[in-house]
Amino acid sequence: MRLSDCVVVLTGASGGIGLELADQLCAAGARVLAVSRHLGKLSSLMNRYPQQLRWQAADLCSAEGRGEVLAAARAMGGFNVLINAAGVNRFALIEQLDEAALDELFDLNIKAAVKLTRICLPLLREQPAALVVNVGSTYGSIGYPGYATYCASKFALRGFSEALRRELADTTVSVLYAAPRATRTAMNSSAATALNQALKVGMDDPQDVARAVLAAVQSDRNELYLGWPEKLFVRLNGMLPGVVDRALRKQLPLIRRYSTSHNKESSK
Repeated sequence: MRLSDCVVVLTGASGGIGLELADQLCAAGARVLAVSRHLGKLSSLMNRYPQQLRWQAADLCSAEGRGEVLAAARAMGGFNVLINAAGVNRFALIEQLDEAALDELFDLNIKAAVKLTRICLPLLREQPAALVVNVGSTYGSIGYPGYATYCASKFALRGFSEALRRELADTTVSVLYAAPRATRTAMNSSAATALNQALKVGMDDPQDVARAVLAAVQSDRNELYLGWPEKLFVRLNGMLPGVVDRALRKQLPLIRRYSTSHNKESSK
């Protein structure tokens, strides 16, 4: 799919990977409906691409918000790409999270993506070629201590993407599941960043992640995993999970130590 032919509905567009996707899509000639709760840094992009970039404020966790997105997409004359990039991350042991935090995570990371995709599919089916891109995570394939709930939401998104791709195999709508590794965004708490540094975890810049996702769009891929150590770890987890169990058990003291920092941040 050529980016210059794309009319894109992009969620999570005000920061991180979503903001970079909006920038690079517009630079490539695409038209973009950027969806987020707040305008944020999108304002400068709108000044740079006044003819290509529109903003729609919406709470994707509400039926009303999703309806507003669909109405704005119709007003653009339709679209052929939906990118579900909105999400929230929580580095914490399961006992450290209250029900409100759990609801926020699952409502945005999986339920909003599924529900928005469902109502967008009739419009996407009208296109000669269309695409749904779900931005997941390496943690959608590896259960990682301190991220149990985040992993659960991303495992669900990966399963949804795989099943939807097969469900739509005889239509004009394709599905791409993109799995970034740790990325330098404001989504990460200082505790999560400190843990990544202590474990010497490789981290990518949002610009590089967005570039890789759009390359996958152009090459009609259905899966994208970033970072060769993470790709290896995903394969190892599928074939020899006991080896991964033992490796992660050794990290538990560090994970518990930094999760205490999460508690201190949350109580401020």
